[in-house]
Amino acid sequence: MVLEKQEFQQRIQRIEGLVHEIEALPDPAIRASAVELLQATLDLHGAGLERILDIIFEAGEPGEAILDQLAGDDLVRSLLLLHGLHPLDLEVRVTQALDKVRPYLATHGGNVELLDVTDGVVRLRLQGSCHGCPSSAMTLKLAIEEAMQEFAPDIAQLQVEGVVEEPPLPPAGFIPLTLVGGPGTRPAAPAPPGRGRWESVGDLSALVPDAVHALDVAGARLLFCRVNGTLYAYGLACPNCEQALDTARLAGPTLTCPGCGWSYDVLRAGRCLDQPSLHLEPFPLLMENGRAKVALPQ
Repeated sequence: MVLEKQEFQQRIQRIEGLVHEIEALPDPAIRASAVELLQATLDLHGAGLERILDIIFEAGEPGEAILDQLAGDDLVRSLLLLHGLHPLDLEVRVTQALDKVRPYLATHGGNVELLDVTDGVVRLRLQGSCHGCPSSAMTLKLAIEEAMQEFAPDIAQLQVEGVVEEPPLPPAGFIPLTLVGGPGTRPAAPAPPGRGRWESVGDLSALVPDAVHALDVAGARLLFCRVNGTLYAYGLACPNCEQALDTARLAGPTLTCPGCGWSYDVLRAGRCLDQPSLHLEPFPLLMENGRAKVALPQ
């Protein structure tokens, strides 16, 4: 049976729930035995995976090709990261994460530079028109954090220059074994204020250029538009007159409010062309397996 990525994540969430139930057990002896059982199972699986990787590596050049395939598979990558066995070092995986998110950053007229990776602390700098614009920079940081969670969830901290200060990204892992030590595991921590949750968007295949579409996403009403083949997501209200933009006129990258007539640049994080201090509320939007998802506030 092939385990799809979504099903894998659901199973991990189920395991997290069971771990929390173990932590809440009133009997300390039963709790300790349950934790020891879980740790022993993890150790056994980790040792087996490590031996498998050793055998593949010892095969020479053919084995290296197999390792590359394993490192590129979403599910296998998650499992190897869980046990601290990923064949690629942290800096390489951080670079892969940034390469994935750069096309999205470009849609906001920006880019990102990797400054340093030291002791698990990743330092980045936003470049281009997104640098120095708090709304746009925070939107792009959310997209970067999402890519990091996929490729390098074992980073200790993420520092991004060019964004409004907020609490650093806490250690992240796939299973919050708060009572269990062991290689590759980290305790879970709640997401800091300002981080978003990623929600899938309905079908946008019918959205044509020079048209807008309002859609409910997990209780939030958002405005979607397509410019030069790229999708964008914004809050539904005009920041000047607060009228809904679901009947707004879109001509190329320029979105015009049907109420006040003020215009906004879709390609530049929704900056107002009539009053530079105003801007639409941008929402990070990424494509995964042909489906769109947006980051909503916690």
